[in-house]
Amino acid sequence: MKKIIVFLGPSLSKEEALRILPIADYRPPAGRGDVLKAIEDGAKVIGLIDGVFYHRVTVTPREIMNAIDRGVIVIGGASIGALRACELDNYGMIGIGKIYNWYKEGKINADDEVAVAYHPSTYQPISEALVNIRATLDHLLSKSKISEEEAKVILRIAKEVPFYLRNYNRIIQRSISELGIKRAKEIFEIIKLERIDQKREDAIEVLKKIKEIEVF
Repeated sequence: MKKIIVFLGPSLSKEEALRILPIADYRPPAGRGDVLKAIEDGAKVIGLIDGVFYHRVTVTPREIMNAIDRGVIVIGGASIGALRACELDNYGMIGIGKIYNWYKEGKINADDEVAVAYHPSTYQPISEALVNIRATLDHLLSKSKISEEEAKVILRIAKEVPFYLRNYNRIIQRSISELGIKRAKEIFEIIKLERIDQKREDAIEVLKKIKEIEVF
């Protein structure tokens, strides 16, 4: 059996991950040097889901290229993994999920689309990723539960809020002047019922892809 190391944090709980891929070595969000350490520890498959962004230097494309050059299979999605896969898929990194496709298609391009604040010990997210907000708005639009204009207002205001402060309560509160208080309350209730966690969904897809690969 070839060793699998997965860098995971706020996108998906370790408990959920273990139910999908129990044989992996799960490590905290990757920063600079962590992929190289994984190679030194014998990883033959690396799943890059979560990484640090601001409080420590992030994992670099050069590290990932080093892994690929050594024959390591590197699969990314959901968060920093999606961003790095978009940059490096032409060199052999495998990108998975809707967020990766959004980066690839140019729908999004900024790091803060996937950035969240999270608890330092549990990795529980304490802010809402902009990609999750986009996915939720797309879902509500597809079901005609909000209008295009309402979606534009909410997304614009979400972008104005720093990533570590983004949450639906704050965003909708700031939208009241344009949506009206009654409609803002209605939309907030709809979101609470139908929120999409795209980062979680893509993280699950990364683990499923690793499981599919015939490396055992």
